[in-house]
Amino acid sequence: MRKYCVVLGDGMADEPLAELSGQTPLEAAHTPNMDTIAREGAMGLLSTVPSGYPPGSDIANLSVLGYDPCLCYTGRGALEAASMGVSLRDVDVAYRCNLVTITNNILKDFNAGHITSEEGAALLTSLNQHLSGITCYPGISYRNLLIIPDGQGCESTPPHDITGQSIEGYLPKGPDASRLIEAMEISKQVFANHPVNHDRTRRGLMPATAIWPWSGGKRPNMRSFHEMYGILGGIISAVDLLNGIGVYAGMEIIRVPGATGFLDTDYQAKARYAIEALKRLDFVFVHVEAPDEAGHMGSIEEKILAIERVDEMIGTIMDSFTGRIAVLPDHPTPIRIRTHTADPVPFAILGKGKDSTTRFSEREGAKGMYGLLPGTRLLPLLLS
Repeated sequence: MRKYCVVLGDGMADEPLAELSGQTPLEAAHTPNMDTIAREGAMGLLSTVPSGYPPGSDIANLSVLGYDPCLCYTGRGALEAASMGVSLRDVDVAYRCNLVTITNNILKDFNAGHITSEEGAALLTSLNQHLSGITCYPGISYRNLLIIPDGQGCESTPPHDITGQSIEGYLPKGPDASRLIEAMEISKQVFANHPVNHDRTRRGLMPATAIWPWSGGKRPNMRSFHEMYGILGGIISAVDLLNGIGVYAGMEIIRVPGATGFLDTDYQAKARYAIEALKRLDFVFVHVEAPDEAGHMGSIEEKILAIERVDEMIGTIMDSFTGRIAVLPDHPTPIRIRTHTADPVPFAILGKGKDSTTRFSEREGAKGMYGLLPGTRLLPLLLS
């Protein structure tokens, strides 16, 4: 039976940059393996974010895996809860809960200097002692969870969208807003004199001054991956969002030691685990967060380096894999604005057809024989 692998570099797509003589980071990076997939395979563009939806990794990755967000998306928090093993009742609303740095009402950092998981857990343990009817669950680094029983949801803003801006006008609005804002205020008081923040400040690191809840949702209803495609699939990711999608899709969640969800992730370990998983599964989805993190940082150098390391990982997979392989981002994370956009992203498939594209990039994708497709069409195309 044919095997399939999709490698997704989160936020890899970008815009032409004057600092790169008009090239995008994908064009400036040394990517011989992605280029091989494009040159010996075929390309196109994928519109992963339906009209009217925010360009988040939740929406985009659901689309890439073939799930229509218009039918199954409720919010990011509920997906992450599944990965964290937090059971939701039908009346619960789960919010993604960042640890952030706010100074004089300016959101200085949406990840509190990439605070460690252990530090974050200590802060949230202290916070939970002062909350009533709301519970925070520690996750990985700055990525945590907040649950409101009998919640109704509310309008919220991703903190990475307002880095460097005043938080005025961006606080939660709607049914759950008062409870969330109260929890945010309590977190400021609890964190202000916490030993974790004293230690971080002493070491010249950003303190976590508050929580920032956003993208709340109730438990979604999703068909299983096997039911949709008739094959067994697995997912490799260091972030709870992707693993949560995998849980609801009934996919095998493949945990990789050394996978951090940041620039220092172990790319080659992900490759090795993907190769092993493909011996027992028909399909493996490999997600790498690092290019997106570099985009949020506004670092051209780190984004190019992350892309090149993704390419090396792909090379390792290709050395031991003879099935069909696809590579793509989920959405752009342009260096210029340091957040996501809904622009179409390039994709390339090796093992199905061949066109005249010569390398993997945004501009080459626009020349590919597959044209512009909705995000949900990628897997049916790959598997057909």
